[in-house]
Amino acid sequence: MTPSPILRGLHRSAVTAALLLAGQILAGQARADAPTPTAKDTTKDDARPAAPETKPAPPPGAPAQVRVVTAALAPVSAEVVLTGDIQAKFSSNIAFRVSGKIQERLVEVGEHVTADQVLARLEPQEQQVNVDTAQAALASAEALLTQAKVSFERQQSLMRSGYTTRTAYDQAEQTLRTTQASVESAKAALGNAREQFSYTELKTGVAGMITARNAEAGQVVQSGQTVFTLAQDGPRDAVFIVSETLLAEPPEGKTIDIILLSDPRIRTTGTVREISPAVDPSSGGVRVKIGLSKVPPEMSLGSTVAGLGRFRARQAVSLPWSALFRWQDRPAVWVLDPGSGTVAPKTVTIDRYAGSAIVLSDGIEPGERVVTAGIQLLRPGQTVAVVGEDGR
Repeated sequence: MTPSPILRGLHRSAVTAALLLAGQILAGQARADAPTPTAKDTTKDDARPAAPETKPAPPPGAPAQVRVVTAALAPVSAEVVLTGDIQAKFSSNIAFRVSGKIQERLVEVGEHVTADQVLARLEPQEQQVNVDTAQAALASAEALLTQAKVSFERQQSLMRSGYTTRTAYDQAEQTLRTTQASVESAKAALGNAREQFSYTELKTGVAGMITARNAEAGQVVQSGQTVFTLAQDGPRDAVFIVSETLLAEPPEGKTIDIILLSDPRIRTTGTVREISPAVDPSSGGVRVKIGLSKVPPEMSLGSTVAGLGRFRARQAVSLPWSALFRWQDRPAVWVLDPGSGTVAPKTVTIDRYAGSAIVLSDGIEPGERVVTAGIQLLRPGQTVAVVGEDGR
């Protein structure tokens, strides 16, 4: 049986309505399951930092900005600090007066000795033989003198009685005088032999400190050969190796400040006592000795000290160290041309460094304008803009 058209239309409308209802339900569930943005998430998005703003780059043709200073002559006083050491004013080379073999050595380097202290001894056999020989010669001469005296007294008695001749009397008197001279000569020889024997003991004769040893026990030494070096007690010198250029002009004052490096509180003064006439080949400098006016006990021999010397002020061009750079393997500065506003490198000769400044001896004339800041990116002939001038 075939359904009527009316029933078929009703059936289609019901199916369509059911499909629409199911779609709405599914859409509502989807919206319910989807996460909704919270206030916290919204705040996090709002708190994100903004992208940094970039400054516009200067145009390629803009001049470099620099600071300059106008070179001028100014009085510059030099203070030179050098290091040296404390040495004895008088130093002696101690040696034996006779030749021989060293029997024993009694002192060490660095030991303080007195004037009559024995430092070393030689084997005294040879000198002892000389003493014994001289003593025997003296004894023989004294025996002859005794015999000559007896003979002369006998001749003198006979001469008074007239029982002898004048010739015999004169001969006895001559013999007596000859033997007397022989005794005196023997005594002198004995004294010389004893003195030579005393030379087998090495003594300094002055108090001081042993600074060097050049011989050991068992060594054969000649007379006059240095065995010890002695720094005598008494005045002290501060010795420095000075560049010969500093000696072209004398210091401003006569006194030099001497400071103990291990304790700068220990200070004294001194004056130039001696300047070596020749350059020291090992250091290339000149040895200068400063005689200390007063020697603190802390400034012992060998102590390292600093000497501070001040020289007379003179006129020179001084520039800040920031103006210095290297050009063609030489120190140089940038000089500004006031007419064209461009810069050019100019080599200079540095006299010395004085703290944060450099003292020039050549290269810059008074009145020239020198770049002191902004020299890193400059090139010859570059146009610059002066944004400031030092000293104003």
